This record gives sequence, C-alpha cells and structure tokens, in this order.
Amino acid sequence: MADLDTGHLFLTYLIPIRRGGPHGDVSYKQKVRIELARLPPAHQTPATQKSEYAAPFARNSRNHFARMFVLDDVVYNGRSAQDALVATVKGVNTIVPGKVDRLRSAYLVFTADIDAIAKDGDPLPSNLGPEEQRKVRLAYAQTLWDTMGEEIEAIFDSCHGFDDIKDGAAFGAYLERCHVETTMPYHDYYLSLPAFNTLPLKGLIAAVGIPAVVALAALVLRIFGVIHVLGMNTLGLALVALALTVLAFLISVRFALANGAKPLPPARHDDLPTVLKALYTQQAFADFIAANQHARPEALHAAFGDFLKRHAPDDVSGPTQQPGVISDSAPQPRAGL
Repeated sequence: MADLDTGHLFLTYLIPIRRGGPHGDVSYKQKVRIELARLPPAHQTPATQKSEYAAPFARNSRNHFARMFVLDDVVYNGRSAQDALVATVKGVNTIVPGKVDRLRSAYLVFTADIDAIAKDGDPLPSNLGPEEQRKVRLAYAQTLWDTMGEEIEAIFDSCHGFDDIKDGAAFGAYLERCHVETTMPYHDYYLSLPAFNTLPLKGLIAAVGIPAVVALAALVLRIFGVIHVLGMNTLGLALVALALTVLAFLISVRFALANGAKPLPPARHDDLPTVLKALYTQQAFADFIAANQHARPEALHAAFGDFLKRHAPDDVSGPTQQPGVISDSAPQPRAGL
C-alpha cells in the first residue's frame, strides 16, 4: 500500500543530518534537536494551553498530524536467529559477533498525515496516480514553506544538501529526494467501515482451474493410450492447457496484489475542516446540554434553535475550532513567533 489511503497522504521523509558541527562545540545533530525543542507545541493539554503561540504546523489547514524527531541509529534487535544444527553444519561460529547494520549519519525523520489535496477546499480523492501524489507532496511542501519557512530553514539548515534551498519549489524537490513510501498507514476517522477491495475468488479459481483440469484430463487420456481427442494431439493439448494454467495463475497473482494495493476510499467526514468542525460542535453541544438540563420543552426548543443559528453545524467554514488546540474555549494562540 502506497502513501495514499482514505483520501489522505501518510508521508515519511528521512533527511540525513550533517556530521560534525559548525564550530566544533555543538554538533549539527544537536542543533536540529535544539531547533525542534524551540517549536511551540500544539495546545493539547492544560499545561501547553498557557503558551501564547501555536504549533507552526497549525498555520495551514492540511495537517492532521505531524511529527519530527532525530534518529541516531537503527535499533539492534540481536543476532539473527538460526537453527543450531544448521549453523553447525555451515560452520557458523556463534561466539563471533555478526555484522550489525548501522546508519552512516543521523537522520531527521519527518512524518505527516495530510489531506491529499493540491489546494484548500478540494474534496478528498478516492485515488491518485504516482504523478498526482507527487504534485500533492510538492504543493504541501510549498504550503509549509509559505506558513513556517523560518522554522523550516532553522531545522533543515543542519541537514545534507539544504544549502541552496531558498524557496518552496526547491524545498519540495529536496523533500522528494528524501521521500520514503509509507507501507502501513493508520487511519482512525471511519464512523463505519468502508467497502473493502474484495477479490472475485470464483472468477480467479475458474480462470486457473479450467485449464488445469483440461491439462490433467489430457494427460490421463494420454496415459491410457488415447492419442487424439477431437482431432487434437492429447500431449499437445496438455502442454497448451498447462501453459495457460501457469499464465492464468501469474495474472491472478498480479491482479490480487494490485487489488490489495488499492487505497481505501475517503469517508464522508475525513477532511481536516470537517474534523475541526466536528470537535467544535461536540464541545458546544456538551455545553448546551449542561446549560439546558432542566429547561421546559418550549424553552429547550427555542434554545436549540438559537444553538443551530449560532454554531451552524452544517457550515465547516465557521464558526469552528482552530487547528492545534484541544478546546475551542481555550485561549486561541498566535500563529507567529
């Protein structure tokens, strides 16, 4: 499964960090960590709500989740397990340490779950080809540069090959060189399960089974001395049917793999503006319930009408919750630094 699923792009970038340091006292790797630590966090807890600044990723309306961290090296999971008898036969000395995979440098890991759209307001797509996905990634990189370019430059300045990056287009091309396909995205917005991409098993079994049965029958007839059937040589018929069986099997396998790689369709309420509107409405409605628990029917009906007018549940453009905060009633932080 590629980056695209459920109308989102689940992005993974591995950006190599320079070795050494600019002046010998602080390494480039530590500089990246320092810049990451300076980023204001999202207002997701009462403690972080005290900050007057918002997380920079909240400055655009495409990020559902984003994370950056430094990967020093790969984790060593221990020696590769193998059968002791087989190791003895092969002459493997289990006392001698085996080869351990290591990274040549530390990496800045950047992951993001974003709406797979090229411009704000577009509907979530059911499918995108590789080139269309690339265009969405480039548009997203441009959006990041436009909304948090100062932070991007401060973080990526310690990474390999970033010296000549001066605009959003160059930043997008830079990220493309560091892009890694996400093979197992995680999506948790479904209110009901989608229609999964099922296989036509009966058709696939028939496509492989029919020529296989013909090949087997022709061989059996050949064994019992039947040379020709319907004017055809039974041995030749068996070989042709066997070739068709192998071909049908290979085509069926390719079809099954391609079917499994198809992205799941987006749900009705998966885009970020709708998610933010849902969070806003949920909180507003909870307050409405608390305020009208003992109201008389007539008053409750009037209050609910006023609720609909003030909060407009069907209008995702507003009023709504701002990105990067856990509660709409919390102080709305400023976007800049």
